[in-house]
Amino acid sequence: MSLIEITNLSKLYKDDGVETPALHGVSFRVEAGEFVAVMGPSGSGKSTLLHVLGFLDRQTGGTYRFDGRSIDEYSEDELAQVRNEKMGFVFQAFNLLPRVSVLENVTLPLLYSSVPDREWDARAREAVSRVGLEHRMNHLASQLSGGEKQRVAIARALVMRPQVIFADEPTGNLDSKSGKTVMEIIQQLNEREGHTVILITHETYTAEHAARIIHILDGTVDSDRKVEHRHEAVDGFIK
Repeated sequence: MSLIEITNLSKLYKDDGVETPALHGVSFRVEAGEFVAVMGPSGSGKSTLLHVLGFLDRQTGGTYRFDGRSIDEYSEDELAQVRNEKMGFVFQAFNLLPRVSVLENVTLPLLYSSVPDREWDARAREAVSRVGLEHRMNHLASQLSGGEKQRVAIARALVMRPQVIFADEPTGNLDSKSGKTVMEIIQQLNEREGHTVILITHETYTAEHAARIIHILDGTVDSDRKVEHRHEAVDGFIK
């Protein structure tokens, strides 16, 4: 059974009576433990696809099954619970609270979970350590570099020990060196710890950290291929 299975997925936006198709006829599967990059130019539908896959939006047509269950079977509360407990998100804009410490930012998903509060501190500290930021634990997010902020965002995505990590243009606001570090961490999470990763990117170099690339064009799957010359995961922060 695939972790993610979408069949003939479509998404149609309506605004003042005008219909704009964003996705139509998209079908593919993602197995547990895969690292898949979704590529495409601006306006291709890749961000819309991420929103549907991450339970941030619902499809207009077709089917989406996550971990064997159709999204249509979930109530809104159940969607929120699965999104919190089984999905981790890393966004281009980091989405950290600037006047809050690294540790507190990473703890945030736990506040809305069923994890006992006595475990929060240890879990958050472990997640921060896994991205190599022990020395920044008590710094405010506003005191960090862009690369460090994204590593905090990765730690926050990890703290709930999710089944899948969605990374939406995670290097988009970073310089090349910081972006390379972030992608090496994400690749290590996949190769060494078995996290399923779905990466949204428009950059070929970034996509080639994945094992498979799905190219989206005009709301449809243009190609779906294995990466022949994948970047090697180097020894880094993941312990």
